Amino acid sequence: MDRIARIGAAVLGAVLLASATACGGSGKPTTASVPGVTATEIVVGTHQPLTGPAAAGYSKISAATKAYFDYVNANGGVFGRKITYKIMDDGYNPANTQQVVRQLVLQDKVFAILNGLGTPTHTGVLDFLNTNKVPDLFVASGSLSWNQPTKYPYTFGYNPNYTIEGKIIADYVKANFAGQKVCVFGQHDDFGADGLKGVQQVLGAGGVAHSETYDVTNTNVAPAIGALKQAGCQVTVSFSVPGFTALAVGTAARTGFRTQWVVSNVGADYTTLSGLLKAAGTPLLEGLLSTSYLPAVDDTANPWIAEFRKLNDQYNNSAPFDGNVEYGFSVGYLFVQALKAAGKNLTRQGIVQAVEKGGFTGPGLAPFRYSKTDHSGYRGLQMGKVQGGKQLLFGPVYTTDDAGGPVEQSSTAQPVPPENGIPA
Repeated sequence: MDRIARIGAAVLGAVLLASATACGGSGKPTTASVPGVTATEIVVGTHQPLTGPAAAGYSKISAATKAYFDYVNANGGVFGRKITYKIMDDGYNPANTQQVVRQLVLQDKVFAILNGLGTPTHTGVLDFLNTNKVPDLFVASGSLSWNQPTKYPYTFGYNPNYTIEGKIIADYVKANFAGQKVCVFGQHDDFGADGLKGVQQVLGAGGVAHSETYDVTNTNVAPAIGALKQAGCQVTVSFSVPGFTALAVGTAARTGFRTQWVVSNVGADYTTLSGLLKAAGTPLLEGLLSTSYLPAVDDTANPWIAEFRKLNDQYNNSAPFDGNVEYGFSVGYLFVQALKAAGKNLTRQGIVQAVEKGGFTGPGLAPFRYSKTDHSGYRGLQMGKVQGGKQLLFGPVYTTDDAGGPVEQSSTAQPVPPENGIPA
C-alpha cells in the first residue's frame, strides 16, 4: 500500500469510528453537544417558591424530587448518567422567575426545565424556553396555557388543568348541594379564571352566585371574604394556593362566615393548612372538601405511598410526609420514566417526542393525556374530605376534558410501582 492509500485508509477508519460512536455503536450513551448532557451527567433546572407567598408547603416539592433523583443516582442513574437538579428560588415573583430561568438556560446550560412552579411565574418564561428549544417539562400548575403544542411545542403540563378540576368539583356540588348558593374564590390569574370557567361549564354562568379574587401580593382577603358572606354563599369553591386558602378559611371563621369550603388540590394539603392555621386548624378544617389525582398521604396500604415514604426517610431526611412531598417524588418518577423512554442518545427533541408518544404510568389515580396534540397532564381527580384530622379520598375517580365533554367515572386501574421504585 502506497503512502496516499495508507493516509486514505487511516482517514476512512477515523470517520467510521466517529460514525459508530455518534450512532451509539459502542453501546455507551453519546456525548454529542446537547446542553446539560455528558456521558455521566444530566443537568436539569427548576424555579420554585422557596420563599414568598407560595412557599408554605410548596418549598418542600423540589427537595423531594431531588431525593428521588439521589436514589436513582445511587442505583446507577439513567443509562449511566447521574441527574443533577439545580433548584432556584424565585419567591413566586414573575420578575425573579425570568431572571433565574435565563440563568439556568444561558449560564448553567441545563438540559431542561423541570416542574417550574406557578401560573403567574411560569407564564412569563414560556416564550423564552420555547424559542430556545428547551424542554419545559411537567409544569407545576394546571393552567390551560401549557397545552398549546403548536405555539409551545416544548412545554408540557403535569397537574390536571383547572378547567377539568372545576368541572369535576361542580359536578359533585351539583349532585350533593342542590339548591344551595355556590360561589367562587380564586387567584387573580389563569388559575382562578380557568377554575371558574370549569365550574360555570357545569353549573352555567348563573349557577355561580358570586365570585371574588385575591392577589398574591396582598394578604388582606377580608374584603373578598366579606363580599362572599354578604352574597350569602353556602358553598364556596376556592382556587387558591395554601397560604391564601388558610387566610380565607381563617378570615371566614373570624368574621362569622359559615360556608362549605371546596378547595382545589393545589391549595388543600391538610398538613400544610393545619400548620398555617395552628391550633385553630383542626376544627376549622374538619369537613373541608377537596380533590386529588394522587393517593391520599395517609393511605399507607397504597404501595406508592409506602414506597415514597421509605425513600423519603432514606433520602429526604425523614421530612414530614405530606401531599407536597408526595408530589415531588411523583414528578421525579415521571421524569426518570421520560428519560428512559427517550433512550441512551439523549437529545432535547428526543425527550419531547418521548413524552408525546405517551404511555407513561405512575402513582396517579387517573391517566395522563400526553400526545402530539395534547400537552396537558393528568385527566382526572377524586374527591376528598377532611375527617378526624385526616384527608381521606372517597368515591370514584372522575375524568373529563376542558371543553364540553361530560364528567365520567374513570375505568383505568392504578398500576403498582416497580419492585425497586424505578421505572423499567
